[in-house]
Amino acid sequence: MNIMRYTAILAVAFVAACATPDRFGAGGTGGLGGLGSPGDPASAAYFQATVGDRVFFEVDQSTLSATDRVTLDGQAQWLLDNPDYATVIEGHADERGTTEYNIALGARRASAVQEYLFAQGIALSRLQTVSFGKERPVEICSDEICYAQNRRGVTVLGPAAGV
Repeated sequence: MNIMRYTAILAVAFVAACATPDRFGAGGTGGLGGLGSPGDPASAAYFQATVGDRVFFEVDQSTLSATDRVTLDGQAQWLLDNPDYATVIEGHADERGTTEYNIALGARRASAVQEYLFAQGIALSRLQTVSFGKERPVEICSDEICYAQNRRGVTVLGPAAGV
């Protein structure tokens, strides 16, 4: 087994072992009491429903579009207004390409979101990243409509350090 293949297998195993759908516990917000109400501007539910928790990418790209930047501007402002939250930024890819390629592409996508939010004033200590590559699709079909939904960066909220 060559070193690249071995490294890729270890990376996928690490991500699978360390990443759970409920990354922070208690419904995705750790000690913050679940998602809260979509009507509460300080809740994770409001963040998801009103601000938007995801951006989408073109094929084989990790460049943020103008639409993505508008969404991330909203996320940055919300995070500045709600310092009790930190994030895990997930990078995802569609099913095309190798596992190794898609893990790397997902990492670039998560980093693009992280770098943008940092540039908007969010402390790096509040911005973790993880890549799932093609391992967590939201849509499953071999069609562009599904692929487009799977090429994404998702900002998942959790408690900030010390909260």
